[in-house]
Amino acid sequence: MIHRPRFQPAPHLYPPDEWNMVEKQFAPDLLEQGETMFALGNGYLGMRGCFEEGGPIGQNGTFINGFYESWPILYPEGAYGLATAGQTIVNATDTKIVKLYVDDEPFWLPNAHVLSFDRRLNMKSGTLDREVIWETPAGKRVLITSRRLVSFEHRHLAAIFLQVTMLNAAAPLVLSSELIANEPAAKRTNHDPRQAKVFPGKVLHPRSSYAKEPRIVLCHATAHSRMILSCAIDHRLETDCAVSWQTRYTEDAGQVVASIDAQPGQRIALTKFMAYHTSRTAPPEEMCARVERTLDRAVADGFPRLLQGQEQYMQDFWERSDVQITVDSTSAKRSTTEVQQAIRFNLFHVLQASARADTTGVPAKGLTGQAYEGHYFWDTEIYVLPFLIYTAPRIAKNLLRFRHGLLDMARQRARQLNQKGAMFAWRTINGEEASAYFAAGTAQYHINADIMYALRKYVQATGDEEFLFDEGVEMLVETARLWLDLGFYSNRQGGKFCIHGVTGPDEYNTVVDNNTYTNLMARENLRYAAATVDSLHERRPDLYRALVHKTRLDPAEVTEWKHAAENMYIPYDTLLGITPQDDQFLQQEPWDFEHTPPDKYPLLLFFHPLTIYRHQVIKQADLVLAMLLLGHEFSPDLKKRNFEFYDPLTTGDSSLSPCIQSIMAAEVGDMKKAVDYARVAALMDLGDVAGNVKDGCHIAAMGGVWMIFVYGFAGMRDYAGRLSFKPRIPPALERLRFQLMFHSQVLEIDAGRMNTRYTLRTGSGLTITHEGYDIQLSPEAPSCVHPNWTADTDTISPA
Repeated sequence: MIHRPRFQPAPHLYPPDEWNMVEKQFAPDLLEQGETMFALGNGYLGMRGCFEEGGPIGQNGTFINGFYESWPILYPEGAYGLATAGQTIVNATDTKIVKLYVDDEPFWLPNAHVLSFDRRLNMKSGTLDREVIWETPAGKRVLITSRRLVSFEHRHLAAIFLQVTMLNAAAPLVLSSELIANEPAAKRTNHDPRQAKVFPGKVLHPRSSYAKEPRIVLCHATAHSRMILSCAIDHRLETDCAVSWQTRYTEDAGQVVASIDAQPGQRIALTKFMAYHTSRTAPPEEMCARVERTLDRAVADGFPRLLQGQEQYMQDFWERSDVQITVDSTSAKRSTTEVQQAIRFNLFHVLQASARADTTGVPAKGLTGQAYEGHYFWDTEIYVLPFLIYTAPRIAKNLLRFRHGLLDMARQRARQLNQKGAMFAWRTINGEEASAYFAAGTAQYHINADIMYALRKYVQATGDEEFLFDEGVEMLVETARLWLDLGFYSNRQGGKFCIHGVTGPDEYNTVVDNNTYTNLMARENLRYAAATVDSLHERRPDLYRALVHKTRLDPAEVTEWKHAAENMYIPYDTLLGITPQDDQFLQQEPWDFEHTPPDKYPLLLFFHPLTIYRHQVIKQADLVLAMLLLGHEFSPDLKKRNFEFYDPLTTGDSSLSPCIQSIMAAEVGDMKKAVDYARVAALMDLGDVAGNVKDGCHIAAMGGVWMIFVYGFAGMRDYAGRLSFKPRIPPALERLRFQLMFHSQVLEIDAGRMNTRYTLRTGSGLTITHEGYDIQLSPEAPSCVHPNWTADTDTISPA
């Protein structure tokens, strides 16, 4: 149940449009929200949707994934093993600025006389577009159009195409293209722990700066993390008007100024190319050379070719990833266009957060804001990877490979925690634990099992055993070792294997014993580790020997993993007939929701942690999430009883919860709640449900929107690597269509209220299950229609 107030989008600001988020007027009261909503990124480079003219600004931001500064975590009272260094993503050199002056008067939206305004996030082309007609105080009308992109094809490159036309009079016109490092950070307005640290002084320290008109190159380094950033801009101007250039730069800023004798009707087109490179090891000279090479290629290709590559990338993305719906206009509160717009907005931002992450993770806010310090959490594996595994498996593999690259640090962290094996950091950029609050951070040992769960899902969906045997198995060995060392066989629980002193996904109940989610996921981790090692030993003895050499694996360990898994303690309360979230939860006092006013949510901002911890209250889906990920471990009746017990206790204080609650509500047959939660999830950022979209998008919740339609309404499950479907299409929907990649084959699902069509678009053959019926698809019989549970017949109709 959502106990917090709802926020809804202003319809006059974002009118329905399937492919665009459109702003028809300048909205200064929603400045920061707009900067998030209209942000662009490619997974490596991200730019908030600030105006090209340099303001007004709420929270400016240009971010490079993995580019951070570190700082010491200071504790008034220290303890052994606590995290010692924080990491914060750095606001990199800002290159978005192109100021416009007409008759020496600046174009400045707050006091400009604007005759028309259209700004749109173009989700079909992957661009931020704007068209404005400005009338100067002298009555001169100026048409200003711009198109900004952060390239998916070229991960280090962004560009702005700006076109200015005097409509009714000549005027001296100036375009001032700028780049600025070390811009003042926005001050924190409250004590919200989710917001980023504000550094008191300079973060970027100059290493090199020079100009080659009309190109400027700046190179900086961080003081503590010792990372290098090179940034450069270059320009091309097309016009028949007379032009003169001037270039200036300092160690922290640069300015390329074009002075133009603008004539009415004469087009003035400026293309600004922006390039970024980062490194831990390369010297400044090498970094400057890299950024110049990127610009050389971009200038030679030109903006049209860059745009063509962007549009081609987006076309491929939507062909693989789109979720298309048709709304029943007679019963739905929103039109097909509105719902389609919300779905695509969420999927587009997941793409922008992950597409070219390549050798990094996916920050909780993507590259749309600094909240959560740019850290990577378990969100990636549980909420984002399902979408990527079935639509872009190469990206999913890169993210899992990134985790493998952190394994040595995870081993070190386990030693700091007095454990064997490896313990992945709860929140991190560089692999070191950066959570200063261990109760709701480090104690969430389940992150180990979450990563291994995602590994298993990836391998089962792709058949990529090469990755499993080369890199995945090493992670499985080390995480299994940790679970075996962390747990113990309890005489008080009949000799069962128990895991104490952990925190599950629900951060309102910390350091508990036998969190059911953790125990179930740990059991899966142990089983998969044992099965993979056995398979490796049997099928690839050469790789098995290499694994034994690298990890010092003793065959007896595998036997111990199996024994712990088969004896894992899974609590059950016979009095209520439900699964306890943990050993203590059912003994606690229920939270007084009735007398908690809406303005006191999220609870974490208004109540002391100890007050929250001693009550029956849930921040986000915990046991309910376990019922989705490991649904085969629960009977249908038990799922229903569990959902009905835990749902009213869930506050909605986490953006991660509504999508899971929607999916499980659909499974247990509560379609009203399924739709209500789906609406909250889809509008999490569009409607500013949490009231903090200004700080960045909720990327995991956006991945959860895809899960709602695929796992929830289409009823897909993928236990043991086999696809099954039980569509539960709500009355508000007529049809739902999407594609999945499975073992290099493309399956299209077209689900309606009465029947579902499955079509094998590419591939040699696939067997799936619909409502318990096996369906075989092949090139000879690629399509099949099957009635849903509401249909009157159980026959299968081949297409």
